[in-house]
Parts: sequence; C-alpha cells; structure tokens
Amino acid sequence: MSDWYRWDGSDLLLDLKLQPRARQDAFGEPLGGRLRVRLTAPPVDGKANDHLVSWLARQFDVARSAVSIVSGRTSPLKCVRIRSPGRLPKGSTGPRPE
Repeated sequence: MSDWYRWDGSDLLLDLKLQPRARQDAFGEPLGGRLRVRLTAPPVDGKANDHLVSWLARQFDVARSAVSIVSGRTSPLKCVRIRSPGRLPKGSTGPRPE
C-alpha cells in the first residue's frame, strides 16, 4: 500500500499536493507521502478547489457530490474523499480496493 491513499470501506482517501496554474490537468508522481496533482486553475477564490473536485469526479467516474475535500481547503496539501469510485483513472497503478 502507498502512503498517499487509503481505503475507508468503499471510500477512497487521497493525500494530495496541488500544483495550481499548471500547463494541463494531470496526476504527477508521489512525493513525500502525497500524490502531486497538477491543475490549470489558479489558487484564487476557491477556483483550484472547485476545479479539483470536478476533475477528480471525472477521473473516478463519480458525481461531483461524491468528491469532498476533507482537509486543506486553503493549502496546497489536501486530503480528499471519493465515495465509491466508479473506476480508477486510466493508466493508474495506484489505489486498488483492499
């Protein structure tokens, strides 16, 4: 098991390090117990958080309401909960249910 994700029943918890204003939205490499996530949105007025929630919902095939930021709303270091992910992102070697 990796340091940056864990299962809580059917929910997936991700420890992320956000990099806003990136060239494209993408998962990066694990870094210090967190998975780097690059987002095109700026870290202004909650835009990066909103974009993160929408983007993760598409990646894991769930509704926006199934993605919540557990901690780190005003920080680039976040913990995100994804309720019952419909799928894992394409090419992912990461989270698998236990």
